[in-house]
Amino acid sequence: MGNRPSRPVRWWARCLSVPVLAGALIAASASVPASASVPASGYAASAGVEDTEPPSAPGPITIAEISNTSVVLTWAASTDNIGVVQYAVSYLYLDTGGSAFTSTNSIRFDNLRPSGSYTFRVTAVDAAGNRSPSPPARLVTMPPGDDQPPTTPGRPVASEITDRTVKLSWVHSVENIQLDIYQIFQVTDAGNTLVRDVNQIPRGPSETVVGGLTPATTYTFVVRARDEADNYSAFSEPVTVTTLPASEPDPICTVRYRVGGQWPGGTQVELLIVNHATTAVDGWTLTWNFPAEQRLHALRGAVLIGRGDGTITVQNARHNATIRPGGTATLGYVTSMSVTPTDYWLNSRRCQAG
Repeated sequence: MGNRPSRPVRWWARCLSVPVLAGALIAASASVPASASVPASGYAASAGVEDTEPPSAPGPITIAEISNTSVVLTWAASTDNIGVVQYAVSYLYLDTGGSAFTSTNSIRFDNLRPSGSYTFRVTAVDAAGNRSPSPPARLVTMPPGDDQPPTTPGRPVASEITDRTVKLSWVHSVENIQLDIYQIFQVTDAGNTLVRDVNQIPRGPSETVVGGLTPATTYTFVVRARDEADNYSAFSEPVTVTTLPASEPDPICTVRYRVGGQWPGGTQVELLIVNHATTAVDGWTLTWNFPAEQRLHALRGAVLIGRGDGTITVQNARHNATIRPGGTATLGYVTSMSVTPTDYWLNSRRCQAG
């Protein structure tokens, strides 16, 4: 329980409904002078020379200064047959990035996240717009600057109880910098057992569906929060709930599983949800069995809201939130293993596997 769970893979950034913001404020630093010549823009054209030769690659990126929220980077200057005009420095934090420019071989980035990991690349640009190769990217992990844990989450509230699932919701923790994850634990005589993580980067929901439960069984759950600096809140007050007796009502939906493609270490899957009810589904979550060792590489048509205890739960995207009677909704994902799900729950009600 003390081991930190791996952070979620952030893939297919264009498919995620909410972007992650790094919030970096960038300013060029003149603390390290450039050794490359910097001619005025248009130099090559005014000299009547067509310049097609790119500058040489800058030297390796090094750290000149660093604090828990800012860093100054420098590198050995490039050379060029006519002259280097500027350096383009790109950065990537999680799945958000950007670029900045400097006329020297040094640059400063401010307002970075303590304990955050940033990847930087630099290329030289001459007056004709030719770009140099880039030296190897430099990964910079900011020093920790947050020793304040999140506040304790609110006591979970149980709802939508079935024979094998329960929905838990709670009041959000308050965090001074960045909340990373909620952890849901089952309380037993042997101690607390982690059953689900609920990601909070970007800010996520304060609710989840816990599946894989046993009918007519009493469970107790607690929640705690963790921030990006690995500070943990206290455990919430517990909630105790008893699942319903086993029942197998007529399914209100079918989920059809289809493999779209496979390659070593990867399988592309499509799930088609069919609504058999006489009323429309207005907003949905879908839970299905997903082995703990199975990795999720990409997701489209839905938003990941939690994993745990051999299941995974996603929420509808904006475009497919409503499923009319007899209608369908589609989502797809890329996974590390070809495992055909056998159990599905739509809004905590069992679906038939198609």
